[in-house]
Amino acid sequence: MVIKVFLASSSGSTAIKKKQQDVVGFLEALKIDYAQLDIASNEDNRQWMRENVPGEKKPTNGIPLPPQIFNEEMYCGDYDTFFEAKEDNTVYEFLGLTPPPGSKEAQQAENSQKLHNGCGTEEPLGDDTTKKEIKEAEQNGDAHTAELEDDDPGKIVQTDAQEADEEEEEPAEEDEESRKAAEEEEQEEGEEDKED
Repeated sequence: MVIKVFLASSSGSTAIKKKQQDVVGFLEALKIDYAQLDIASNEDNRQWMRENVPGEKKPTNGIPLPPQIFNEEMYCGDYDTFFEAKEDNTVYEFLGLTPPPGSKEAQQAENSQKLHNGCGTEEPLGDDTTKKEIKEAEQNGDAHTAELEDDDPGKIVQTDAQEADEEEEEPAEEDEESRKAAEEEEQEEGEEDKED
């Protein structure tokens, strides 16, 4: 399959020249084989391009401007759709090509395929990630219990906010116990004094 990029080598428009350079430069950076077809010097190329751009993709004046991109006979799009694909990391899909292994697009396709098949791609969260999420929940006021996914998946851990609440309750209990112990000591001392 050959990617065909229809260009105008002698365009007077700076915007068109920049768009053409952007498309060609990006294809070269990705090492995608393509052919440049000049519509300024070859009337057949100009005619073929105009006839093969789908009607709904043609501008209101009916004359599509370069760059126009095709995969063999299949229309891919113009600069605007190319730019959107570039921004979304879907250039290979846009061009109708299989993304090379290891590319962002291949990883996205693999992940979406796994999700589509029902195989979750989410990896278990590490201890650090879980702690970070708990802290964020506390900062957002969403402090609840959280499950850790390390040693014991069923282990429930209290957040710092809950521990602080309990610590506030504990001193009251401790104060009560301390007061009772002090009273008992006083009573015992009082009884000892009476005995002497």
